[in-house]
Amino acid sequence: MDSAGFLSVCEMVAPMVEEALAPLIGTEYGAEELCMGADNTPTERLDKIAEDIILAVFRSRKVCKSLLSEEAGMVRDIGGDSGIAYLDPVDGSFNAGVGIPFYALSIGLSDGEMMIAGYVRNLANGETFTAIRGKGAFLNGKPIRVSKKTEMNTAAMSIYARVPDMISLLEGGLRARRGRKLGASAIELCYVACGRLEGFLDLRNTLRITDAAAGMLICEEAGGIVTLPDGSPVFFPDDVCSGRPLLAATPAIHKKVSDITRLL
Repeated sequence: MDSAGFLSVCEMVAPMVEEALAPLIGTEYGAEELCMGADNTPTERLDKIAEDIILAVFRSRKVCKSLLSEEAGMVRDIGGDSGIAYLDPVDGSFNAGVGIPFYALSIGLSDGEMMIAGYVRNLANGETFTAIRGKGAFLNGKPIRVSKKTEMNTAAMSIYARVPDMISLLEGGLRARRGRKLGASAIELCYVACGRLEGFLDLRNTLRITDAAAGMLICEEAGGIVTLPDGSPVFFPDDVCSGRPLLAATPAIHKKVSDITRLL
């Protein structure tokens, strides 16, 4: 299936997920842990319901050859001739479980060598971010670009770091005007893409391909730079148990932050 067809199926399945999850958001029943997922973290009922819906639709439409999900792991019987999809059925499942309206369906599509399409939908408010490689990034169908801000003292950043690393960042000179940690990395990467944030930095080594695949492409297609925190290329293996650090930012902010993190 081509990139446009993939996005069409995503747009079809997202409302189905929203409808199924709506009565469960912010409830103990929805947040109940059913089992351990393939990523060695608990699978909540919300995650399982969303994943089951997506797998069923992707199989019926033969969207790709295989699919990697945080909950089910690698699924090789999707039915398509080629391609692999990277799925996080509910990125920000803690937010969803307690009723914080910031959680997303995130799906990226790779041709086996590179990401070719990305889809992120904030399931709480319906905002939909999409990208096709080489064709730009979009929010609800309208083109988006990263912020034009160039100085840290005017920048807003989402920063995930453990206490020792945060202290090192501050001592190294990282002084963003605003710091935010919103709890759904897929949306936060898209917020960099549309200019709501100037940067996203995660130093925990826990970000996985399923978390980041779609958002990375959307950010890059909007003019952002996505690398390891020190500015070197980032590579995610097809393994939901293997995490990476990440820096995604506007070109000017990316250089300033990577110069700092390179010295940590």
